[in-house]
Amino acid sequence: MANFVQNNQAPAREFFIQGVTSTGKPFRPSDWAERLCGVMACFRPEGSGGPNAHLQYSPYVRPTMLAGIKSVVVNEELRSIEPLAYHFVLDFAKDNDLQIVDACALQDEDEKRA
Repeated sequence: MANFVQNNQAPAREFFIQGVTSTGKPFRPSDWAERLCGVMACFRPEGSGGPNAHLQYSPYVRPTMLAGIKSVVVNEELRSIEPLAYHFVLDFAKDNDLQIVDACALQDEDEKRA
């Protein structure tokens, strides 16, 4: 039986930048999320780099698909690590008229059963 370690930290505050403009049109180029996350790859927690860090996205800015829409997940902890990088990501979304959606915490299966 595996030991369960409970994390007492507050849930991560994150938001999504969706690859859809306010008028509903898909944002181009189609690899915009990977490009943005590639630019932000150097922003990571201290000591988490390793020998292949240049090949990994930052845990604070990572590409994903959200309901079939290419998106980027941004962890607000980026603001405390590098405020200029955080504002760069927000300004990118605003300048390109992209939709920003707050992430919501999902309930664990164990919590649902209780």
